[in-house]
Amino acid sequence: MTDTAGEFVVVGAGSIGRRHLRNLVALGVSGLAVVEPDAGRRQQACAEVGARAIADLESALAMRPTAVLVCTPPNTHVAVARAALGVGAHVFIEKPIASTRDAALEALVMEAQRTSRLLVGYNLRFHAGLRRVRDLATSGAIGRLLTARAEFGQYLPDWRPGGDYRSGYIVRRDGGGILLDASHEVDYMRWICGEVTAVYAALGKLSLLEMEAEDTAVLVLRHHSGVLSEIHLDCVQRGYSRSCKLVGSEGTIEWNFRTGLRHTRDGSTWSEESIAPDANEMYVEEMRHFLACVESRATPLVDGETALAVLAVLEAAKRSANERREVAP
Repeated sequence: MTDTAGEFVVVGAGSIGRRHLRNLVALGVSGLAVVEPDAGRRQQACAEVGARAIADLESALAMRPTAVLVCTPPNTHVAVARAALGVGAHVFIEKPIASTRDAALEALVMEAQRTSRLLVGYNLRFHAGLRRVRDLATSGAIGRLLTARAEFGQYLPDWRPGGDYRSGYIVRRDGGGILLDASHEVDYMRWICGEVTAVYAALGKLSLLEMEAEDTAVLVLRHHSGVLSEIHLDCVQRGYSRSCKLVGSEGTIEWNFRTGLRHTRDGSTWSEESIAPDANEMYVEEMRHFLACVESRATPLVDGETALAVLAVLEAAKRSANERREVAP
């Protein structure tokens, strides 16, 4: 539980906005308000948690909230966050921090550094299994890290059963696509392997899904540490897949989102660790961390500068795919 005082405003009442609302209530936050232009979604979200319904952002910010959670499509993040910072609120922005890196985004990050706490929602950093993978890799458990591979894939119509995938922003060319929407893997590869110095990528609309943007992305990253990493992202494969494999000079680590991890040094004996928490647990930990940041008890694990670096890799991947060459972020 928390004693955080003041209003928390969630902007956007889609699935992730509603999840954050429920988790904030579970963590003891009582002053909640929802900004959502769709009246049906606004009413549903408020009814679930007893939050106040507010039709527009201007009215919500007039209350001078303690914090604002930006859960809108990526191409609207900068405008909403800038307005929230303007009234002195702390800001949580769902990933990616924006759809493009430009002067307005750079100014937003600089402003946040001066006035408020800014946390970007790369929730996999709060997954107990992946945190254990990073601890093993950075402690030398498999020697010097040499290569890494990460994968995410799931058939888009199965993401939110009951909804029409064609209404989601992922399908749009402006701010959509699997590369932006599944940028978690890029973030955690930087987190584990270090800064990225070069990107080679191929993007494609390969399936019959009704999408303007790419449904498949394949990236090869060169890291400053010397590590080579590969990332596969898609929204076309049946079933759910999220995993990674790290190869070191003295061993190997394999991780699966749903089942846990295993690691070896001799190739024949594996140590198994069944770290597969409930999927919501990492979101709860993420909100717990945000509350600690708001209360000045913690520093954001994923701040604006980190999110900008991830976005730079994503944009380099797009340039690489268009120009068919290796590109520096």
